[in-house]
Amino acid sequence: MNFDPPPPLPHSFLSYPPLFPHRPYTSLVLAMSLDGKIADVQRQAARFSSAADLVHLEVRVAAVDGVLFGGGTLRAYGTTLSVRNPVLIEQRRQRGQSDQPVHIVWSPSGQLDPGYRFFQQSVPRGLITTLAGAQRWQGDKRFEKLWVMPAERVEPWDWPWLFAQLKQANLHTLALLGGGRLTADLLYHDLIDELYITVCPLLLGGATAPTLVDGDGCLAALAPRLQLISHQAQEDEVFLHYRVRREGK
Repeated sequence: MNFDPPPPLPHSFLSYPPLFPHRPYTSLVLAMSLDGKIADVQRQAARFSSAADLVHLEVRVAAVDGVLFGGGTLRAYGTTLSVRNPVLIEQRRQRGQSDQPVHIVWSPSGQLDPGYRFFQQSVPRGLITTLAGAQRWQGDKRFEKLWVMPAERVEPWDWPWLFAQLKQANLHTLALLGGGRLTADLLYHDLIDELYITVCPLLLGGATAPTLVDGDGCLAALAPRLQLISHQAQEDEVFLHYRVRREGK
């Protein structure tokens, strides 16, 4: 499996957005242990994937208009993955995209440490939060864009409404990078369209270790069904690409 140099994205990828005129086309991109954990029981940054997986992740990040991840993910890493490969940057320019996608944090509380290296990285940043969370960042230039959820849409969190706002901001494609709770919420609202999952050769275990999809779970009869698009193995890792099945498609 050769990720270097990265291949041009197929034209079909760019034809996805018209399928959803009111929301972004969204890809989940995550690495997990063989037992489905995305971090250990201490919820530390998951650094167990290979260099090949990091290249794979950069390719997926370079494909989209925006990157979305939860506040817990940012607290674990303190940083985000920017596009550094000049071939990928040039591909973005040829598609009419900016050099970097918008990196968007979902944090209802807005309690994020301004000292994170994330805030020194050369990427455009956005924050999805509540009215209270937004007050912490009013007048602060670290986030170029704030998406503030009205109080009446917070319980439960109205993701379809929020995704419509992202679409209006010309974010036609998103890469979702975790965590498990955010993934569960978006799956519940049928807002994830495809999954790029790297299965890594270790077993983490632990009832409290976060999984690919956290939350309350669902019955098997109601679970989202997936179509396997491709599978590749490199050394001890397996790279899986699934598309979410929907009625009539």
